Amino acid sequence: MFRTDMPLAELRSYSPELAEPADLDDFWAGTLRESRDAAGTIILVPHDGPLREVIVEDLTFPGFAGDPIRAWVTRPRTKEPRPAVIEYLGYGGGRGIPGERLAWATAGYVHIIMDTRGQGSGWGSGGVTADPHGAGPATPGFMTRGILDPADYYYRRVFTDAVRLVDAALALPFVDAERIAVTGVSQGGGTAIAAAALHEGVCAVMPDVPFLCDFPRSVSTTPLAPFTEIVQYLSVHRGAEEQVHRTLAYVDGAILARRITAPALYSVALMDDIVLPSSVFAAFNATGSVDKHIEVYGYNGHEGGGFHQWMRQAAWLAERF
Repeated sequence: MFRTDMPLAELRSYSPELAEPADLDDFWAGTLRESRDAAGTIILVPHDGPLREVIVEDLTFPGFAGDPIRAWVTRPRTKEPRPAVIEYLGYGGGRGIPGERLAWATAGYVHIIMDTRGQGSGWGSGGVTADPHGAGPATPGFMTRGILDPADYYYRRVFTDAVRLVDAALALPFVDAERIAVTGVSQGGGTAIAAAALHEGVCAVMPDVPFLCDFPRSVSTTPLAPFTEIVQYLSVHRGAEEQVHRTLAYVDGAILARRITAPALYSVALMDDIVLPSSVFAAFNATGSVDKHIEVYGYNGHEGGGFHQWMRQAAWLAERF
């Protein structure tokens, strides 16, 4: 079994010198402004199913370029505004079917789980959100779509969707706008980092084994996919390395995390061969929050802490919300 890429003592101080694009803030401010200006309508449709003790609704909200993005809202049956937990999904998964994820709602939160554009056919119960944009040749998967230009890159769209979902949550009358958290596992964790970095309305962030961090080390060292999609791309597109890494710097969680000030609870697994422990610590150590903590699972792989970590999150969030 794969063992941590660095000793834990070194991980706790690991802080790579990642070059930040000079126009990073302008890039994201312009991206979000354009997408907000594109407008779009928030649509909330009740779901008629067998779940009687919670309310389930089908949410459509405007994401990148105003594109319609889908999500499930699951919440307690109460008229009182409740704190919200927005969840982003791991690589290849979709929002699934209503009722698959009930933990946050049964704990008293409004739970909103975002469908990831263009994904939803790799595991779980499927997704329904299209990605109507595309640019240039790419390896199979999502990591290299539009990778030669930050403006075309796939994760520019996903991260914008994530921020726009926070906008949508703030507009829902049953959400307490002062208590909105973001979370996710793997790709979802990296997306949660981006949402917390780019939206002031995020009040807490809980990334689990977050993907999409410390790209220079992750691309050159991680033994398994999806980072190896970029390796494959560069093995064919010889000479594109500088251009590729320039694009990746705009979405690197270990750079964006510098902008996070909300309370943060991370998790890392030291036997993870999909998301290297060093890349998680790169983001955690860069996080600007005063109130931050990382749970370390010494003998787990990319599954991380599983439901044990959810229990830790629930207790941690209750202390802050």
